[in-house]
Amino acid sequence: DNVEWSEEQEASARSKVQENSSQLLPQDKQEEYEVNAKRYWDDFYKIHENGFFKDRHWLFTEFPELAPNRKPSQNGDSVHEFSNEEESSNEGLGSCENGHCSLETRAENQLNLIKSTPQVCTEELATQKHSELNQSDGDYPGSSASYRILEVGCGAGNTVFPILQTNNDPGLFVYCCDFSTTAVDLVQNNVEYDSSRCFAFVHDLCNDQSPFPMPDESLDVVILIFVLSAILPEKMQCIVNRLSRLLKPGGMILLRDYGRYDLAQLRFKKGQCLSDNFYVRGDGTRVYFFTQDELDELFTTAGLEKIQNLVDRRLQVNRGKQMTMYRVWIQCKYRKP
Repeated sequence: DNVEWSEEQEASARSKVQENSSQLLPQDKQEEYEVNAKRYWDDFYKIHENGFFKDRHWLFTEFPELAPNRKPSQNGDSVHEFSNEEESSNEGLGSCENGHCSLETRAENQLNLIKSTPQVCTEELATQKHSELNQSDGDYPGSSASYRILEVGCGAGNTVFPILQTNNDPGLFVYCCDFSTTAVDLVQNNVEYDSSRCFAFVHDLCNDQSPFPMPDESLDVVILIFVLSAILPEKMQCIVNRLSRLLKPGGMILLRDYGRYDLAQLRFKKGQCLSDNFYVRGDGTRVYFFTQDELDELFTTAGLEKIQNLVDRRLQVNRGKQMTMYRVWIQCKYRKP
């Protein structure tokens, strides 16, 4: 756990990234991936909707702000006690399909207990509904709650359902949104979905005219788990600014995402790089690999103060295939003054 890299390992990783970044995709191709981003993520969730679920044992250890007896960390360096059960299983280790390494796919798409046919959920209807809700002063989903959490990029319910299952606080209300209509359909049609405690909606983070169902300064926590990395780098600051405005004073953004030189970055081939440390997978979805400084600048520019910003390096061994793999993640907590 939290393996220190040697200078040789870092130099080797840097060399691989230089090699796979030497040939950028033509601009017209890059624009095509941006224009069709929603369709690619819809297709991703259609393909992976039967993915298996493994408990995120680390979720409440690393982010106690999500647990029933909330004890927000005041010391960012002390929280680093991952249970590795979820991320160390040998099953499928080292396999990559369509550019999604099996482990990162688990991190992004671990929960699906779907037992009914997805219903139609259009972004237009959702947007109209949100606008109507916002026009009614003080009357919006979760308006009577005392503790409000928003997960951005909820996928099939990766984090939302464990929170609802674990946290029985009667004042809790959880919002969750995703760019993908398919993903939101999966959440809404999950047998665990409880509209009295949760509100799932389609939302395009990159469209600053796309409304949220809750007013500014109404949220205690915003969760970003393997989400910000899927967005065009030049749009990231605007998105973090918008999310910051939703937080109450004292509210926090919790992030876990891909770090520079992660296994997934090193495995990209020439011709998949869009710009520095930003790649397109074989299925059309995109991913960025962060440094701590980049994330710190995004959050502090949005007026937030650092509670935690750390790198988590993992050595994972597949004994069956005699492979060793290094995963690199970054975990952050930033608070609104």
